[in-house]
Parts: sequence; structure tokens; C-alpha cells
Amino acid sequence: MTLLGIFSLSSNLQSPTAKTPMYFFLGTLACLDMSYSSVTTPRMLYDLPKQVRIISLQDCLTQIYFFFGFGSSEVILLAVMSYDRYIAVCKPLHYKLIMPHKTCVLMISGVICGGLMNSLLHTLFLLKLTFCVSKPLQSFFCDSPQLLLVSCSDTFINVLLILFSGIFFGGVFFALTFSPYIIILNTIMKMSKAMRSKAFSTCSSHLTVVFIFYGSIYFNYFRPNFDYHFGENRVGSVFYAVINPC
Repeated sequence: MTLLGIFSLSSNLQSPTAKTPMYFFLGTLACLDMSYSSVTTPRMLYDLPKQVRIISLQDCLTQIYFFFGFGSSEVILLAVMSYDRYIAVCKPLHYKLIMPHKTCVLMISGVICGGLMNSLLHTLFLLKLTFCVSKPLQSFFCDSPQLLLVSCSDTFINVLLILFSGIFFGGVFFALTFSPYIIILNTIMKMSKAMRSKAFSTCSSHLTVVFIFYGSIYFNYFRPNFDYHFGENRVGSVFYAVINPC
């Protein structure tokens, strides 16, 4: 049973407090993690006992589309959750007014649409590449950098797209995720000891996820001489695609 299923069925989580945006966003985060790990892990388990592991280009591009889509959506969602924690800690009396259920649904819709649009852009440019012969991918799933390495056409535009996407998602959204915590930390330090402990406990789990998620992304996608680190890339891919969601 998934985390989201437990959340939905447990009678202990059906109180009015449990229906706050925090739990709504946590449920969405669980769905995204389950989805993008499901894109890669079943295929990995299917291929493990085989001596020859073959995947078609169409299947590879489909895997990349959904993996990038769910991953990009999670980047945006973590920024939304950071804003939610800022409102909850710094403006608790206005929390229900600022974050009604309708607003949360609109935010989640924007999160999913933004992630899938980014993924569609990458996939469309990958469709323009030419692959002359079958070559091994240095990963247990199809990922854009490894696919670019085996292409026999010019990949300059694709690399440039990854760079801009990395700056936007890995830079802008990273800043949007962490900047509210400067204000949150300042507010927490003014609270009583009991309130401070409660505020830290609600924020620490989110920050832990953010650090692990961004750390594995930077390790996997933003290193020089990418093609000379095949072994490290495989380890990073496992961490990013399997361990992170757990």
C-alpha cells in the first residue's frame, strides 16, 4: 500500500487539522515520487536477470518524458511547499484565508502542467536527433545526458536546453525554495521554546527532502566531463531515481 493510500484510508488522518494544505501537498509529493520511480524501477528489475538488455528509441523517449515530467513537477512542488510552510509559521492566523483548498488545487495543477511542459520541450528536441547504430547507455534507465552521448547528430541545442533548464529549475526554484526559510528561521527564533520545537519539526522534514533531492540532481547533471564518470553516473542515477522517493 502506498503512502498516499495509507494517508487516504487512515481514520487518524481524517481530522480537520489533517486536511490542511500541508497534508494535501505531502500527498501530492508521495504521488510524484511513486510515479517517477515507477517509470524507471520496474524496467530495471525486468532487465536485471537478462544478459542482453535492449530498449527501443520510442520506449526510451517515453521513459524520459515521464521521468523528466514528474521530476520537474517535484522541483516546483518543493517550492510551493516552502511557501506553504512560510505562511503556516509566519502568518498562522491568515493561513486558512491565504491557502484555501481551491488555491491548493490550482497550485497543484500549475505544478503538474509546468513539469510536463518542460519535459515535452526536452522530448521534442530529442526527437530531432539521429541515432545511427545501437549503442549501450551508461545507466539503468534512459536519461537525456546518456542519450545525447550515443547520438551521431549535433546535440548543441539539446545541451543548451539542459543548461537553461538547469539554471531555471536548479537555480531559480532552488532560490524560491530556500528564501522563505530565511524569514521562517527569523520568526522561529522569536517564538517560545515549545513553539520553536514544533515549528522546527514541521520544517525539518521538508528541508531534508530538499537537500537530498537537489544534492542528487546537482551530482547527476551538473558536473564537468560528464562522459568520463560512467560508474559514478550509474550510482547517482540509482540514488536519484530509487532512493530519493523512499
